[in-house]
Amino acid sequence: MTSNTIAAWRVALEAGDADAAGACLAEDALFISPLTEKFRFHGRQQITDVLRSAVETFDDVRFHTEVADGPTYALFLHCRVGAQAVEEAQLLRLDEAGLIRELTFFGRPLPALTATMVGLGPRMLRRQGRPGLGRLIGAAVRPLNAMTRLGEQRIVPLADPNRVRDSAG
Repeated sequence: MTSNTIAAWRVALEAGDADAAGACLAEDALFISPLTEKFRFHGRQQITDVLRSAVETFDDVRFHTEVADGPTYALFLHCRVGAQAVEEAQLLRLDEAGLIRELTFFGRPLPALTATMVGLGPRMLRRQGRPGLGRLIGAAVRPLNAMTRLGEQRIVPLADPNRVRDSAG
């Protein structure tokens, strides 16, 4: 089921090799981010730059499931952003040459997404020569990350339908 491109993509990301992952992309590839709907990344070079920041942000990338339907693949992986566990789904569409022409990523849980924003955004902006904007975005996202982490650890467990409640609760 695995195409050579998909196999190379998986190996590259598990090894933290952004340039090898970038070689799997079509020249005119499109990347749709899980973090914003405000813009998209266009072209092999721009997406490879994102991948360079991503491999610095994510640790222990391990793909666990692959589903294919013709030239369309859904890949699922586990990784970490710092101590935060991440589960990601990648929807990849290949072109006629067998290269990745479109990437759409999805991630969970919410604290993992906000941790990704804290780690990825400033790195990407430094690479683009805009470190001041990177610091601003980092500062803007850190409180959101702290709130989602706190909520996940302390508040959300209170809503667990399997939680044993006392008679007063």
